[in-house]
Amino acid sequence: MKTGFRIGDFELTWLNGGRFELDGGAMFGVVPKVLWQKKYPADADNCIPLLASPILVRTASDIVLIESGIGNKLSEKQRKIYRVREEWAVLQELAQLGIGRDDVTHVVLTHYDWDHAGGVVIQDDVGGLALTFPRAKHVIHRKEWEDVLNPNIRSVNAYWPVNIGTLKENGRLTLTDGTAEVAPGIRVIHTGGHVSGHQIIVLESRGEKAFHLADLLPTHAHANPLWIMAYDNHPLDTIALKERWLKQARSENAWLTFYHDVFMHACTLDDKGNVVKRWPEGER
Repeated sequence: MKTGFRIGDFELTWLNGGRFELDGGAMFGVVPKVLWQKKYPADADNCIPLLASPILVRTASDIVLIESGIGNKLSEKQRKIYRVREEWAVLQELAQLGIGRDDVTHVVLTHYDWDHAGGVVIQDDVGGLALTFPRAKHVIHRKEWEDVLNPNIRSVNAYWPVNIGTLKENGRLTLTDGTAEVAPGIRVIHTGGHVSGHQIIVLESRGEKAFHLADLLPTHAHANPLWIMAYDNHPLDTIALKERWLKQARSENAWLTFYHDVFMHACTLDDKGNVVKRWPEGER
């Protein structure tokens, strides 16, 4: 758990939603390994470490969770496939902050891939399923939810049924179209790119901003617009979106927040893609 980062009056905390490993080639697509490994080293199996770190945003009026982590429902086979190295500990860390399951007002999801939505539904000790945050509005783009319910041959492996049914039946789902204000100072903006229903999140308070670009910018090492993942369903759109939003972040002096990056949780970038400021400071 990393605390102490602020955007104006908003206090941001990164929670442990799981740590896992994926193939570096898949994470950097056609980029040669000799290039990307200088920025994000791989192990002997060509795998790179990744976090699934939900961002807790505490405002004057709301307790908002951005993404939800990998959850506690992975099978042993899935743990091996995705090389899970740290288990989901979101509820434990929230409890340390004095926050209970009923206190969270919003769960904002950029998209519904298993590693972002796995914490939406919790499994109890006897195998029962329930919404992890039963009073929260769960914010998803309408197109994304349509695709979740009707996955294609590619997305069916990312949208896991165990994460879907309980939310579908519970009545806590809020679907967005285009741009929407989730809570004062917190907006979602539909982008597409990684998946058709992908949305980003803009935080703004007292003149300060942060952009959560989610899987358009999974790590700081993806700052080059051409460095995209093999997982991107619409690669040319992802490239164009990165060019647009990284330019806007520079022009508005906005922080960029990360969900997957093990080396930093937030940074600012110059026009060459170099890290100017990072948080936490001094960590690589």
